[in-house]
Amino acid sequence: MTVVEQKFWVIIPAAGIGARMNAEHPKQYLKLNGKTVLEHTLDCFIHHPRISGVIVAIAAHDEYWPTLHFNTKRPVMTVDGGTERCHSVLNALHGLEELAEQHDWVLVHDAARPCLSKEDLDKLLITMATHPVGGLLGVPVHDTIKKVDPVALVEATIDRESLWRALTPQMFRYGLLRDSLNKALADGYLVTDDASAIEHAGHAPLMLEGCADNIKITRPEDLALAEFYLTKNKRQK
Repeated sequence: MTVVEQKFWVIIPAAGIGARMNAEHPKQYLKLNGKTVLEHTLDCFIHHPRISGVIVAIAAHDEYWPTLHFNTKRPVMTVDGGTERCHSVLNALHGLEELAEQHDWVLVHDAARPCLSKEDLDKLLITMATHPVGGLLGVPVHDTIKKVDPVALVEATIDRESLWRALTPQMFRYGLLRDSLNKALADGYLVTDDASAIEHAGHAPLMLEGCADNIKITRPEDLALAEFYLTKNKRQK
């Protein structure tokens, strides 16, 4: 029986401007512990022995990307980003066409999640590699969840028993992810994460519990929290 080699590619959509940060630079280029957020995010992957390469979707005429510094033997490529996150991911998938096989795995990770631990990445790679669909990291919801109307009056309290917060990376086969994103867009369904496209195509991704430290930097106060987590992880190593 022929053993098919599995390759793991990483896509990082990084074309957004991060308007909620109210900063002069896009949030992925803000400084954090002496490096940009995006450099920290790249560090999560570019030295990992199982990662074949990384492709980053950046804004057209991005003036910050050429200033980044990273040292790796693995290819780090760029493509132009799209209007929305899903368009950037599709552009990156097209950029991998000559490198990736249909059965290769693709991990899509938010540019503004610099605190991904190697332990969570390893767990994802090992667990999903034998799963028929693939899946994502997440954490169970512990807060009480309220549903409100357009003027912020509470309508209901939502049962949180089966609710999870979706994190990244989200890991799926190259061909399945590409076809699922194309189908979602053709159907007029603008997905906010990759698992949503897989679900829309009729598949059930596996949710794998990750660490809550894997935060997404969205607001100014998140920078200080990310700095705390990065410092803590560095000390633990």
